[in-house]
Amino acid sequence: MSRFRLIKAVLGPLLRLFFRPRVEGAEHIPGTGPVILAGNHLTFIDSLILPLVTGRQVFFIGKDSYVTGRSPKGRLMAWFFTGVGMIPVDRDGGRGGVAALMTGRRVLERGDVFGIYPEGTRSPDGRLYRGRTGIARLTLMTGAPVVPFAMIGTDRVQPGGRGLPRVRRGERITVRFGTPLEFGRYEGMDRDRYVLRAVTDEVMTEVMRLSGQEYVDMYATKARAA
Repeated sequence: MSRFRLIKAVLGPLLRLFFRPRVEGAEHIPGTGPVILAGNHLTFIDSLILPLVTGRQVFFIGKDSYVTGRSPKGRLMAWFFTGVGMIPVDRDGGRGGVAALMTGRRVLERGDVFGIYPEGTRSPDGRLYRGRTGIARLTLMTGAPVVPFAMIGTDRVQPGGRGLPRVRRGERITVRFGTPLEFGRYEGMDRDRYVLRAVTDEVMTEVMRLSGQEYVDMYATKARAA
């Protein structure tokens, strides 16, 4: 049994027991071939829940600091995060964005599922912020369809993205997937900034529709800094 299947077999029942996740539209995720899952990002546990509620393993970018610890706790974190599909990348350097983009491209070119949060960071206040165009470049470079998704309620289970998730009576998490988006009409235009923005905005419009969040036409990093 692979590490991913082992982790899913252990944590999946616990997730269902404590948080009773409602999964809607999972049939929209293709059973084979490359696909990008693009959604909102409310709290840290989003990246733990997403792989556990999908039929296919989801690979995603994570901070390399999550897997570099040498203590017993650090080694356990590294085993867990890489097991569920996290690919560590140094995102703080000047070339971090390029490294993340190329990593996603490799995942898709081998026919796997790549998960991405176009906002680039967690929402500072529960609203949906402007998407960064890396998602557009990925789908145009690889031809992979984009399945938008929405996390609903995870910020109430783990407010602020810190500490252990809270088990609260009557609280439920919903993961909602939309129909795949295809952008073949823009083939060969992955360097056109107007096309990249149009594709990104189309994806974010679908995420907004699925999540019901208020949209803010500002990058989340700028809002967080302010």
